[in-house]
Amino acid sequence: MTTATRDARFWDRTARKYATDPIADMAGYERSRERTRELLSATNQVLEIGCGTGTTALSLAPSVARIVATDVSSEMIAIAREKAAAAGCGNVDFQVAPAEAAPGHPGGFDAVLAFNVLHLLPDRAAVLAHIREALKPGGILVSKTTCLSEMNPLIRLAVPVARLVGKAPHVAFFTGAELEADIARAGFRITERARHGSGKKDPRIFIVATAP
Repeated sequence: MTTATRDARFWDRTARKYATDPIADMAGYERSRERTRELLSATNQVLEIGCGTGTTALSLAPSVARIVATDVSSEMIAIAREKAAAAGCGNVDFQVAPAEAAPGHPGGFDAVLAFNVLHLLPDRAAVLAHIREALKPGGILVSKTTCLSEMNPLIRLAVPVARLVGKAPHVAFFTGAELEADIARAGFRITERARHGSGKKDPRIFIVATAP
């Protein structure tokens, strides 16, 4: 079984619980969402990878022309579609797809959103290359990513054990600086970096990067 298949099954199992769990730092989430909204325009075609149950896509939908929102978990997408139907939202297209093979033709999107997903990818470089290909010239990547190497060192021990017993998906450990280097190697120019968390130390880095 591939890592992607194992992870899809993990998220399928946990999707309903995930959908009901409160956002741990709502103020930090709202700061990131509002900054993202400011970066988008009413004519934008947007791709979101790793959309989960669609909360962010649905909240940004009124600000753009269309969002294609994807996730590897079919159960996550099912929940997102339920939420879209309940909200009467017609400009978000939720699709099951891995991050490295998201739908759309090259140069089809003005912006790609990647929130809380880059640290979950087995091949981050391949996904970043795909994102660059999906963007129009001058399009933007907006991401917010947990940098696990900046967290308590005990997490390095706990996560592999949890993964072994099926209680965690694949995760990658890196710092914010290392993630920035990965994004730059993919050909992007980083134009903004921030930490929007409410606590004294926030391991989640918010990055805006422009495609050539």
